[in-house]
Amino acid sequence: MTGYGFDSHSQSEYIGNNRELFVDDFLIDRLDGATLEMHAPKDEGIAFTLDNPWEGKFSLYSTIIKDDSIYRVYYRGLPDVKEGNDRELTCYAESKDGINWYKPSLGIHEINGSKDNNVILIDKDLTHNFSPFLDTNPNAKEKYKALAGKKATGLYALTSEDGIHWVKAKNQPVLNEGNLDSQNVSFWSASENKYLVYFRTSDSGFRSVSRASSLDFTNWDEGVEMKYGAAPLEHLYTQQTSPYFRAPQIYLAIGGRFMPNKQVVTDEQAAQMGIDPNYYKACSDAFLMSSRGGAVYNRYFMESFIRPAMGLSNWVSRTNYPALNVVQTSEYEMSIYVNQDYAQSTAHMRRYSMRLDGFSSLTAGYGGGEMITKPFVFDGKALELNFSTSAAGEVFVELLDEKGNKIPGFSKEECQTIIGNELARNVYWNKNTDVSKLSGKAVRMKIYLKDANIYSFRFH
Repeated sequence: MTGYGFDSHSQSEYIGNNRELFVDDFLIDRLDGATLEMHAPKDEGIAFTLDNPWEGKFSLYSTIIKDDSIYRVYYRGLPDVKEGNDRELTCYAESKDGINWYKPSLGIHEINGSKDNNVILIDKDLTHNFSPFLDTNPNAKEKYKALAGKKATGLYALTSEDGIHWVKAKNQPVLNEGNLDSQNVSFWSASENKYLVYFRTSDSGFRSVSRASSLDFTNWDEGVEMKYGAAPLEHLYTQQTSPYFRAPQIYLAIGGRFMPNKQVVTDEQAAQMGIDPNYYKACSDAFLMSSRGGAVYNRYFMESFIRPAMGLSNWVSRTNYPALNVVQTSEYEMSIYVNQDYAQSTAHMRRYSMRLDGFSSLTAGYGGGEMITKPFVFDGKALELNFSTSAAGEVFVELLDEKGNKIPGFSKEECQTIIGNELARNVYWNKNTDVSKLSGKAVRMKIYLKDANIYSFRFH
């Protein structure tokens, strides 16, 4: 994958062979009858329960990692009501398909007189919000890294070769700023060529996010407060920023939005449900935002990405918080995992699915619509779309020069009608897919669509 750049000759965005999603308006110059639409994931039910004695009602801050053929999940176990106490620990589960999960007996730590458990860490300074990642830095010495800690301790760096046995990279914390009282996430950015951490801070009384960077994961620069453009401030309890695995130049943040003082569950209902008094006088849902580097998020969609479901158990505070990362779970599908029924005996991790790249799309109804991009420069020989249409729908693609003039051989009239539902379809003009003569030149793209959705495109 190539990173983003600026083409000095044509004043155009350089996208290379990156896959581009419609989670923002980064490349969009004009929409006429077409819109960007966010798509709600499909509820696939409970992935696994959090019912071991050392897990419990207050299990949270989960991370999903797909490592070749193994899916790993890390999460805080906490059966007691008081967060931050000495009973917090880090638990672990595995899956071969991301759908059926099991909790291995690791034999690492003794709990209640037995090592027959799935606990990987017991350390009050680390286990409140332990958050690991698979290090894709080509020069990395360790396969896994993590950050963990609180405001009182700072964030510690940890490393692991197998994702199960962890050691501190240094005996001192590597980051000592911010509130840190949430899941603070980090990763290697291939597009920026450095490690990034997104951590909890505050902004005008709202729970917010700052970002810092490092070349070696132990020496971090000073954090910079993230901005949200014209979007209003909200309490972002978690943000879960990470590179999307099919387009790592785009960082997706699928986090938990906290709405204080919006109470749905009554005192009487909470007592019947056995919910602690501190955990039902607010509610939460999941949001989607993105970033393409730097200290800016794009909140193109302010609506809820995953709404709380029916049932009062879904309307307590700090439930509906997504786990870190989206992972592929079939040839056509990816999955998002969400902590639900927080502060309740039914606490569990739930799986939601959607088509690959299907967070949002460029779409138009039966009346049709069109989009014109800003000028960009690509590398490749063909244009590929991830799209769907109705039986009555259709898509046409036109390539234009910088000024918006049609390029002979790539007009709408010469484009083969695109109809169907596919993850990867090459676009044909005059029975030919070859666009190589335009590679490296500044072009615009014009898409005509009727009763159709386009989820992503890329040149390859």
